[in-house]
Amino acid sequence: MIFVNLPVRDLAASRTFYTGLGLAVNEMFSDAQVVCVVVSDAICVLLQDHARFAGCTHLPVGDARSSTQVVHCLTAASRAEVDALAAAALRSGGSEFRATQHDGPVYARTLADPDGHVWEILHMDLTSDG
Repeated sequence: MIFVNLPVRDLAASRTFYTGLGLAVNEMFSDAQVVCVVVSDAICVLLQDHARFAGCTHLPVGDARSSTQVVHCLTAASRAEVDALAAAALRSGGSEFRATQHDGPVYARTLADPDGHVWEILHMDLTSDG
């Protein structure tokens, strides 16, 4: 399994964003400082308030709005699913991070969550030129 740990400023706003994408929350692993978002059977995103996240590292907690250290990428089954997830992200408090990319078989939308964490939603049509 992969657990992506992200520091967030407002757990309620982050919960709204991720559930707005249709993702479930595992309440058994959530509390007043952490929201466990289930992306798949193998991937969970642990949204942690800054105080809880700071306990995981001796380094300063970064601000995803002022620098990017990682871009998370999720695949979609179709271009329509990419666009539907992007629309849900925008309705749920996210923002467009960069313009839609369409390069041959690759179609991608890149968005940021309310804290500035970057998520790319990607469809690769390997059956045609795109």
